[in-house]
Amino acid sequence: MISIIMGSDSDLPIMRQAADVLKELGVPFELTIVSAHRTPDRMFDFAKNAHGRGVKAIIAGAGGAAHLPGMVASLSPLPVIGVPIKSSNSMDGWDSVLSILQMPNGVPVATVALNAAKNAGILAAQIMATSNAALLDRVLVFKKQLADGVAEKYGKLEKLGYEQYLMEK
Repeated sequence: MISIIMGSDSDLPIMRQAADVLKELGVPFELTIVSAHRTPDRMFDFAKNAHGRGVKAIIAGAGGAAHLPGMVASLSPLPVIGVPIKSSNSMDGWDSVLSILQMPNGVPVATVALNAAKNAGILAAQIMATSNAALLDRVLVFKKQLADGVAEKYGKLEKLGYEQYLMEK
C-alpha cells in the first residue's frame, strides 16, 4: 500500500493526481492530511508507524515551507516521494521545491516537479513493481500507452503540418 499525505486539504486538487494514477494501475493506497506544523504529534505517529501498517512508500505533498516530506523521511524507514505544491502563499513554488529538494545527507526525499503528483504516483507504483510481477506488467502497459499517445500526436502533426495541427487542437 502507498500512503498519500498532504499538509492541507487545499493540496488535494494536486495530490489527487497521485491517487488517480495509483487507482488506474491497481495499486492500493490511502490518502489523508498530516500537517507537519499544525498536527506534529499526528505526523510523528504516522511517520514512525506507517511501515508497521504495511505501507511500502509515502507520497507527501506540501506547499510553502514544505516541511512535511523531509520530516516524514527523517522519521520513517520508507521511501518518501515529495511533491512540491505551489500554494497561495508561495513564491512561485520555488520555496516548496527547494525545501523538499535540498535535504541533508542521510535523509533522502525523492522529489518530483512542482505540482507533479501524477509523477509521484507513477514512481511509487514503479517502486512497488520491483517486487510485484503483475504490477510491473501494468506499469509496462501504462508506459506503452503513453508512448502510443505521443506517436499519435506526432503522426498527426507530421501529416497536417503545425498550422493545421494547432487549428484543430
